[in-house]
Amino acid sequence: MADEWSGGDLRNLTDPLVVVAFGGWNDAGSSASQAVEHLAETYDARPAFSLDPDDYYDFQVSRPKVRSTEDGDREIVWPTTELRVARLPQGRDLVLVSGLEPNFHWRRFTTALVSAVRSTGARQAMVLGALLADHPHTRPIPVTATSANPDLARRHGLTESTYEGPTGIVGVVGDALDRAGLEVVSLWASIPHYVSHSPCPKGTLALLARVEDLLDLTLDVGDLPELARAWERGVDELAAEDAEVAEYVSSLEHQRDATELPEASGDAIAAEFERYLRRRGPNA
Repeated sequence: MADEWSGGDLRNLTDPLVVVAFGGWNDAGSSASQAVEHLAETYDARPAFSLDPDDYYDFQVSRPKVRSTEDGDREIVWPTTELRVARLPQGRDLVLVSGLEPNFHWRRFTTALVSAVRSTGARQAMVLGALLADHPHTRPIPVTATSANPDLARRHGLTESTYEGPTGIVGVVGDALDRAGLEVVSLWASIPHYVSHSPCPKGTLALLARVEDLLDLTLDVGDLPELARAWERGVDELAAEDAEVAEYVSSLEHQRDATELPEASGDAIAAEFERYLRRRGPNA
C-alpha cells in the first residue's frame, strides 16, 4: 500500500496557510486536533493526500474503527495522517494536516508529509499543540506562541523557541517545515490538568483566536464560544462538589491573577478589544 492522492489538488492554491495538529501526546484535551477538525468542518475541507497507515501505525495501539456509511454499508476506517484543503471566505486556502502521532518510522513519515506540504507552495505554517498545566479553568486559556526563526519571532513579537528535551511529532514536523523554508509558528495551549479529559472547547477556541490574532484573519468559530462556556460551567459544578478541588482551583486563581495583574492594564485590554472588532467587522 502506498501514500494516496485523494483527488484533491495541492497545487495552484491561493496563498495557502498550513495548519497542523496531531492527536496523542501533543494534544491535551484534544484541543489542537479539534481546532483543525473545526476548520475542516466549517469550511468544507476536501481530502487531498493521505499517508499509508501500514508504514507508520501500530494497529494494536491505534486501532481501526468500524462505521456505517450513508448507504448503510459497513466500512473499516484506518488511522492515518491526511492533508485536506479548504478555502476561507477571504479567498485564502487552508491546508489542514491532521492525524494521530505515528508509532513507527518518524523520519520517513516526516519526509513524506513535508514533501506533500511543499507541493502546495505554502509560505506559512501554524503548528498547534496543547499541554497540561497548573492553570485554573475559570481564566482564559493561555496560548504560548514561539518560533525557531529569529527574524519571524522578532517581526511578530513572539518568543524565540529555546526548549530542550523530549518532543513529539509536532516538534519534529515543525522543525522539518522550518528547514524546508516555511515560516513556522508553534502555538501551545495550557489546559488545566485537573480536567484533562476530551474535549476541551475552551482550549480549541483559544488556539483559533491566537491564529486569528497572529495572521489578522477572521475565522468562523461557530458554537465554540457557547461550548466553552458550557464546559466551564460543568467544571464549576464538579469543583463545587469537592472541597479540596475547589480550594485548589481558588489557589490557582490567586496565583494567576497575581502573575497577570501588571499586564492587565486598561491600554492592553483596549488594544485587544480593538483587534477583536477589526477581525469581526462592523457587525461585531
